[in-house]
Amino acid sequence: MNIIVIGGGAAGSMAAGMAAQAGAHVTLLERNEKIGRKLFITGKGRCNVCNDCDVQDVLRNVPVNPRFLYSALGALAPADVMAFFEARGVPLKTERGGRVFPASDKSADIIDALFTWIKHAGVIIKRATVDELALDAGRVVGVYADGVLHPADRVIVATGGASYPQTGSTGDGYRFAKQAGHTIVPPNPSLVPLVTPGGCEELMGLSLRNVQVTVFEGDKAIWSAFGEMLFTHFGLSGPLILSASAHMRHFGSRDYRIEIDLKPALDEKTLDKRLLADFAQHKNSDFINALGGLLPRKLIPAVVRRSGIDPRTKVNGITRAQRAALLGTLKHFEVAVSGKRPIAEAIITSGGVSVREVSPKTMASKKCPGLYFAGEVLDVDAYTGGYNLQIAWSTGYLAGLSAAQEEDG
Repeated sequence: MNIIVIGGGAAGSMAAGMAAQAGAHVTLLERNEKIGRKLFITGKGRCNVCNDCDVQDVLRNVPVNPRFLYSALGALAPADVMAFFEARGVPLKTERGGRVFPASDKSADIIDALFTWIKHAGVIIKRATVDELALDAGRVVGVYADGVLHPADRVIVATGGASYPQTGSTGDGYRFAKQAGHTIVPPNPSLVPLVTPGGCEELMGLSLRNVQVTVFEGDKAIWSAFGEMLFTHFGLSGPLILSASAHMRHFGSRDYRIEIDLKPALDEKTLDKRLLADFAQHKNSDFINALGGLLPRKLIPAVVRRSGIDPRTKVNGITRAQRAALLGTLKHFEVAVSGKRPIAEAIITSGGVSVREVSPKTMASKKCPGLYFAGEVLDVDAYTGGYNLQIAWSTGYLAGLSAAQEEDG
């Protein structure tokens, strides 16, 4: 069995190694000088390998097409990924939120372990840029790379999405899939900062912890979570915002806004008591000078303005109705969202090869015999925390094994 894998990232390397271990003759075609270019920058250079959780927890963190991943995660669960790297000499550690990193904090250790493994498995690595698939009578028979035909019985497309194009993820996989008759769900950036009308320069640099963010599509709340976020010159960023962006797939046809609960630990009744206690301590002060114990200094002018209360109103003159308006502002601080930052800044790409046209049990194309897909090129994406790399490892593992073992249909 002669197999070509296009792309030497997480999914492609795993696919190549598994196919070679299963007895296939495997050639890995990678356009960069070394494999794992995108792996090198993940987790801020530390490589968030996976999340130390069970399969159901992974699925709960996959907002797009989670059911498609049942077989892949069943074949290679997070515990298996951890065991895989530790068996290859990479000690791991688990941090907040179950995030797993190499104990050294060096992504290079993960890449080196992968490289050594696939070389020992017999994978031939060639630096080449694939131009197109070679097709004959509706099935794949190889690829054209740098103008030369490379024959193959099976081809695994693991080219990544369109995010971080400097790492080689330039969307070529979508073109190959289209060539083979596949439908491409339009790619758009995910796990990416959000742009607000006019930016957020007044609040730029302000980081908020322990807040709750809710995403609204029109008038409907579609997602909510608790954590950290950041205001920037262009809008919003930080872990909560990156995850929120995964739910905003229809800019242009639908309106989105973010609502921030600045005090999620306090219900409105308890927060009102807190306000009364703070006001009692500052009853002769101007309103704008009475919120220092409740809010970061940088946020106070924006909250005061939105509350509709004159900043120079004496605290002892604030009415119950005005206090209710302030309460509403604290619990429902709205930010309109006009779009996402460019796909080149996204951690991952949402969209890709329609999973309806790929077998979830083998990662094989339902449109073109001999063709397989793995990783971010598929229309599956997850939140931050190691879940997207888990998808890459698991789909790569299943695609590699299946391509080496499946009989011709």
